[in-house]
Amino acid sequence: MKKVSIKHLLAAAVVAATPFVAGASVYDVNGDGSVTAADVTAIYNYMLDGDMTHSTTCDVNGDGHITSADVTLLYDILLNGLPVPERLVGGDISMITRYEERGAIYKDRSGNTISNILPLFKEQGWNAMRVRLFVNPENASASDKEEGVIQDLDYVKALGKRIKDAGYALVLDLHYSDSWADPGKQTVPAAWSGASVEDLQDSVYSYTRSVMLAMKNAGACPDFIQLGNEITGGMLWPTGHIYPTGGAPDGGSWENFVAYQAAGSRAVREVNPATKIILHVEMHNANQPGGFFTNCESYGVDYDVMGLSYYSAYHGDFNTLNTALNKMEAASTKSIMIMECGYGYAWALPGTNYDLTSTYPYSNEGQKKFVTDLIGVLKLHNRSVKGLFWWWPEANEYNIPWSNHVTGSWWNGSLFNNNNGVAQDALYELKTFIE
Repeated sequence: MKKVSIKHLLAAAVVAATPFVAGASVYDVNGDGSVTAADVTAIYNYMLDGDMTHSTTCDVNGDGHITSADVTLLYDILLNGLPVPERLVGGDISMITRYEERGAIYKDRSGNTISNILPLFKEQGWNAMRVRLFVNPENASASDKEEGVIQDLDYVKALGKRIKDAGYALVLDLHYSDSWADPGKQTVPAAWSGASVEDLQDSVYSYTRSVMLAMKNAGACPDFIQLGNEITGGMLWPTGHIYPTGGAPDGGSWENFVAYQAAGSRAVREVNPATKIILHVEMHNANQPGGFFTNCESYGVDYDVMGLSYYSAYHGDFNTLNTALNKMEAASTKSIMIMECGYGYAWALPGTNYDLTSTYPYSNEGQKKFVTDLIGVLKLHNRSVKGLFWWWPEANEYNIPWSNHVTGSWWNGSLFNNNNGVAQDALYELKTFIE
């Protein structure tokens, strides 16, 4: 065993003044439910006593030994936050709390009941989760609430802390709206209605800053944050409405859109500089994402990651995806993440434009093959594509009576079968993205 150096004793003393940082169970050495200076002290004491009965929990860096390196790692975590993997795979699990509250039963693919699905995802190599946040979902329509618009700040703080404590990187998806924001609508929150461009900038800044502070204080500081959801056509319409490849409709402008983004990014950088900013778009054709990011680069927008939604049912086959990725790589040297993807396991997704069932039938096997081939395409872009997130993998109405249903219609691209709660094979295949 190495001796504890003066450097590390001093480091431990400095950490003792740090009251708390959001952590994960893998770093919770003393098992008190959080990662604090007490965990550093626990390792130090075990090392002094020569007590190896805690070797599993104390070997936080996984090198097979308990040394000062483990102390250093926890010290760095307390000062700088949890390390984030270079490549991420996971899903948007924004509805998991509601499914659990309503009594959904989840099973692994062998049919064994699972009391908590986060460890299952972890066992399958998932290392990141995404959660959406609306400004005030109480203002959403009844039909939108029926389809999943329920995530207010209290909901997201609780779920975000659970995700972080389970050892995942957290992606926070800000919608800057009271309900769904997407390429078809980017509605200004009711509380900001009628505001001038300058006042909207102030609202974006103050709201983003307050969210970041609230998440940080809750032990759920996001590792990544989306400043808007699917903002291919801008945000906060009409003033922030744009055309992705240049220009804007009447009432909107790229200058306004860039100003809103600048306000959001300034708030993020002030509260937690380590949080990476994602700009998230989708595509009606393969040219749009590249054009959008070319313009963002020319305007000097402050961001870290190019995010993309890809659904073959709506956007086309893998040739279309490959072309879009090529154009994004030409637009910027920043990394790319697939923030949303999905494919049906029983029938077509609503509004399907492209039928790929000759290659990917709507079945457990077809969904798995879709994932396998999708990852094959993404690995052609290993230098740039660093993240892959499945949309709504937790959807599961099994054991929930219709009188207490979670959503008015089933999401058929889930990774659990709504009829029996059993995990789909695609869930187990996604980890190959980071292997």
